[in-house]
Amino acid sequence: MKVLILAAGEGSRLRPYTLDKPKCMVLFREKPIIKYTLSVLEKSNITDISIVTGYKNDVLSNYLKENYNHIDIKLIHNPLFSITNMVYTMFCAQSFFDSSSDLIISYSDIIYNEKVLNKLINSSEGISVVIDKDWEKLWRKRMDNPLDDAETMKLDDEGYIKELGKKPNSYADIEGQYIGLIKISKTMIKEIINFYNSLDRDKIYDGKNFDNMYMTTFLQLLIDEGFKVKPVVINGGWIEVDSVDDLKNLQDYEI
Repeated sequence: MKVLILAAGEGSRLRPYTLDKPKCMVLFREKPIIKYTLSVLEKSNITDISIVTGYKNDVLSNYLKENYNHIDIKLIHNPLFSITNMVYTMFCAQSFFDSSSDLIISYSDIIYNEKVLNKLINSSEGISVVIDKDWEKLWRKRMDNPLDDAETMKLDDEGYIKELGKKPNSYADIEGQYIGLIKISKTMIKEIINFYNSLDRDKIYDGKNFDNMYMTTFLQLLIDEGFKVKPVVINGGWIEVDSVDDLKNLQDYEI
């Protein structure tokens, strides 16, 4: 099992905490956010890890050298971090993708427990996406009106995802919330790389140019192309630390 952590972003909503460090190095309950991810991976005996860096990459690099020299964590740099988004960052690591091993892709601003990770690991689907059915509890802790921030997630009759990442009109449009954790089976890796490389780079995708495409947009493109995307359903067990309000409001939230 390989794990790719996407950690290139600037974390502007976490200013001033990100003025001198990347988002994943912000302290949450006195630990860098990235430490939670690496700890849960270690507990599951996953050591084939790569991190795509960007903003203030030297801070993360030095932290890993000082604290994780017992693991061979590969660093891949996205030099265009300030003008690109998650999908571009992910495919900066194409050299790490390997058809001999399943691949987990994790955002670096989320914290999740072992149960969540193991449920994803145990999924046998080609493309699996972790979805929180109990998302509203977390969102209400983070903000006054969850509908202002939440995105759609709808399933088809076979239980696969048919829509995600859109602006919801009501809670009925949300059968769960995408958390930023994906698994691609080794049998699908080449197909997904080929699909990405076949996309029109001059086209606008959900209001964004190709290099700034959202991950949910890319997943929806895969779905629309006929790829089966299976939800791995959880009920809590994770948080997202995306803003200063999250840092304050989630200090006592159970993970």
